[in-house]
Amino acid sequence: MGVIIIPRRARILSESQIYHVMLRGNNKEAIFIDDHDKNRIIDTLMDKKSGGAYYLYSYCVMDNHLHLVIKEGENNLSKALRRIATSYAHYFNKKYKRVGHVFQDRYRSECVEDDRYLLAVIRYVHQNPWKAAIGTIEEYKWSSFKAYMQNIQGMREVSEILAMISNDKTHAVKEFYRFNHENIDEQFIDIGLDKEINEGNIPEYINKYLIEKNISMDGLQFRNNRGIRNELIRILLEKSDLSKRSIANVLGINRETVRVLSKEPSP
Repeated sequence: MGVIIIPRRARILSESQIYHVMLRGNNKEAIFIDDHDKNRIIDTLMDKKSGGAYYLYSYCVMDNHLHLVIKEGENNLSKALRRIATSYAHYFNKKYKRVGHVFQDRYRSECVEDDRYLLAVIRYVHQNPWKAAIGTIEEYKWSSFKAYMQNIQGMREVSEILAMISNDKTHAVKEFYRFNHENIDEQFIDIGLDKEINEGNIPEYINKYLIEKNISMDGLQFRNNRGIRNELIRILLEKSDLSKRSIANVLGINRETVRVLSKEPSP
């Protein structure tokens, strides 16, 4: 049986053009050291999105990384992030009298393809300070949560998200507050230990696996290959930094299959 080789590609593209992105400091170093640094990157985010360059649904600035939920506009994702990173890096290097990279070369991203996942990702971003035990969701100064509570100008996207919840804006804000304080165990891209398999090398890894098993990508769907398919899913769950949704998308399988296997002990 012939093996279908997955073409090498840098990123999985989102049909909705919405992405959850994490930018991390080079060598995992702190790059938002004081309050002024954190305010500066927020100002940069607002400045670079002017004119519809991109749309920003949420953000959270931590000491050594930055979470964004961003939709492509006039700029595609790579260009938007390059403009943000270049501007901040110039400021950071000048302030701290240093040279070289400020951000890790390769950013992490995942596609956001529906409203339900979009709301869940926004919640995850806003919960970062709480989960890291450095502040409450509502009191943390450097996230977009306050924009939703106060309808701060410059975040016009807030109205779009609140409208997904209710046409009554007062009710929508209250429900958004409640939703963002739900303690839900969700898996998204994170800053944990670097995994053996990531978005950059997953095509090569899957190709190698298929060749070793002498089956095609389509062959994973056959009932008699279910054990092989499940083994691959478990490997990706354990050794990759991809979300369950991303694993399902890249393998072309039902998301529920991945979710169920993630809760089962390995055979």
